[in-house]
Amino acid sequence: MRALVIGWASFRHGEATAGDVLGMRRIADALATGGLPHDLAWSPAHRPEELSYESVDPARYSHVVFVGGNLHGWQIREVHRRFAHCWRVAVGVSVTSPQDDAVTGFDQVLARDHDGIGVPDLSIDVPTDQVLVTGVILAPEQRGHGHSARYAEVHDSVTEWIAGVNCARVPLDMRLAASNWERCETPDQFTSILSHLDVVVTTRLHGLVLSLRAGVPALVVDPIAGGGKVTAQADALGWPALVPAEEATEPEALDSWWRWCSSIQGRAVAALRALPTDNGLVRDMVKALKTGPVL
Repeated sequence: MRALVIGWASFRHGEATAGDVLGMRRIADALATGGLPHDLAWSPAHRPEELSYESVDPARYSHVVFVGGNLHGWQIREVHRRFAHCWRVAVGVSVTSPQDDAVTGFDQVLARDHDGIGVPDLSIDVPTDQVLVTGVILAPEQRGHGHSARYAEVHDSVTEWIAGVNCARVPLDMRLAASNWERCETPDQFTSILSHLDVVVTTRLHGLVLSLRAGVPALVVDPIAGGGKVTAQADALGWPALVPAEEATEPEALDSWWRWCSSIQGRAVAALRALPTDNGLVRDMVKALKTGPVL
């Protein structure tokens, strides 16, 4: 006896959602607790390094457990065809068309909702690990830097690198808009988001400034070769976690400052930078007004 645990996250043309994957984890834990041999199989597009649903040998399994999502479509019918010799159970699923052969093909269906009656979803009580919540703020390409601009190269490197970091990534757009719900309408809304983050990765000047204002460590990458306004601002604020454009393609440099920003020391230094400072630009502006024509 050996069970194969699958779900929509197992299909190349399916979809891996956090809730359904947690449901698969919940069933796998229950099988392990019961001492029942089992495997989890995944889409090669979702988890290419793990057991692929496409390559498993159906003859190796006596049972198939399908977890989560709606029961419909050709992918599930293919499960019935490919694993016709197995006892097939669907659990934690939604049933909208009870007579669909995608549904009736299972030997047993344990639905989370059917005929308007629901039971708690499998994901409700699955333990999860806490990871760092990381805001990612990338600068739009700006004119005036000529051949020194490295926006595309730097952003490709940073996004490829952060995709491999075990953190909860939150892409943020600093542009404000009153009619677009995906953007903040006021700076107050935006800084409120920053205050809930653990780390920020940014190539924007204000990504650095507002992160430190919120006491959040910022891993800053300057997209301008030789150093532009981002580097100048990091120097002005005494912020060390700066990666020059020339080093942005080196994962070791990004890894090193990521570890520092994630550390107690990095958070402590960021908290100090959040303290109010005496801004020279304001003093100079007031002085200029006083020495100019009388207002």
